[in-house]
Amino acid sequence: MSGSTRILVCDDEPQILRALRLVLGEAGFEVVTSATAGAALDAVAVRPPDAAIVDLVLPDGDGVEVCRQIREWSEMPVLVLSAVGEEAQKVRALNAGADDYVTKPFATAELIARLRAALRRAQAKPDEPIVVAHGLEIDLAAHSVRRDGEEVHLTPTEFQLLRTLARERGRLLTHATLLRAVWGPAYEDDTRVLRTHIANLRRKLEPEPTRPRYIKTDPGIGYRFSA
Repeated sequence: MSGSTRILVCDDEPQILRALRLVLGEAGFEVVTSATAGAALDAVAVRPPDAAIVDLVLPDGDGVEVCRQIREWSEMPVLVLSAVGEEAQKVRALNAGADDYVTKPFATAELIARLRAALRRAQAKPDEPIVVAHGLEIDLAAHSVRRDGEEVHLTPTEFQLLRTLARERGRLLTHATLLRAVWGPAYEDDTRVLRTHIANLRRKLEPEPTRPRYIKTDPGIGYRFSA
């Protein structure tokens, strides 16, 4: 990534802001910092960054709510930082549209790797066809999805997951295969992340999420795009 790639970092701990400004700067990113939810949303509104790293607990609000408000108008990658180890908090962040989460304390090299991966997913523009299935239209090149003519807004990670499934239409893809393809080898065993994103996709795409038409489950094995 070049120095023109701007990253917003929102955390109320000054030492973390200083550390991330330093390591992200050394990695070639331009860094903008804020210590509150309000300041983060103001910074995003004035000059939208290319990605955001947001702490879960902030003095004036919730990092998950910051992510949710960003998602109302932007598909920029959002990574959530959390000192909370509970899986439910991570799922909350993903359900709000976060592309990834990192639990404190974290290795800066891992954080940068996950940030770069999220940016690659957001920026990928492959020359691929349109997949049409029972009212669902997926333009793989334009990164757009419509159902019955209405646009469906997906996060970059959700689209990458749908794209991976749609390109292999009818083929059963294992949990590990999907995790490697979308999130990378480090996520190969993180089935909780995969299940959460599949649930989000079904909620947005399926007429009846509890009776999926497009994304079918092979229990204990994986998923397939079978429409």
